[in-house]
Amino acid sequence: MNINLLRVIREAFPLLVRGVSVTAQITVISLVIAMFLGLFVCLMGLSKIKPVSWISKFYVWVIRGTPLLVQAFFIYFGIPQLVQSWGVPFRLSPFLAGIITLSLNAGAYISELFRGGIQAVNPGQTEAARSLGLSKARTMRRVVLPQAIRISIPSLVNQCIISLKDTSIISIIGLAEMVYQAKIYIGRTMESFATWTVVAVMYLIIISVLAQISVAIEKRLDYGNKG
Repeated sequence: MNINLLRVIREAFPLLVRGVSVTAQITVISLVIAMFLGLFVCLMGLSKIKPVSWISKFYVWVIRGTPLLVQAFFIYFGIPQLVQSWGVPFRLSPFLAGIITLSLNAGAYISELFRGGIQAVNPGQTEAARSLGLSKARTMRRVVLPQAIRISIPSLVNQCIISLKDTSIISIIGLAEMVYQAKIYIGRTMESFATWTVVAVMYLIIISVLAQISVAIEKRLDYGNKG
């Protein structure tokens, strides 16, 4: 089989660029939602109110214990079918279902990152803040959380990389991201090797840039700690 890599790059590149745009959009939107969700779930898990803490732990347990693919199918196919069984016409677009899936998935892992960051803060600082008259909520908001987020930043960048790669799994429900666009091109031309090579290189470039950002952030934080 004659594989013309340059021709594939020329023909498939516009499709893949559109796919990269969708990948970037869904990654950014889902991660923004996941950050707030993760922080909220983390604080729920640290609550002294048992039912609230149990809900948080149950959510994290379900998400971490099931594959992302199953979660995507459940949200895209399962939930609409359930709602439709009540006589309500309802369906989700692949884009919206992808955002919900990635947000819920990343939110569970981010909540654990925040929990680790909070637990890494020296308890003495909490005690000192309380002794100065700050309430528990204000101590968490003004003393503990800023430090916990700073500690968690490198791990959060890694989670961003994981979520970006996870968008390729969401293509199974029809999300028109990079892998989906590659499948369309391969279906027309049968140029599997060259197309997947281009896709792999594009992913490597994007992930490498994010990895370098993560390294730079870690060095910056280490410098700040030494100073």
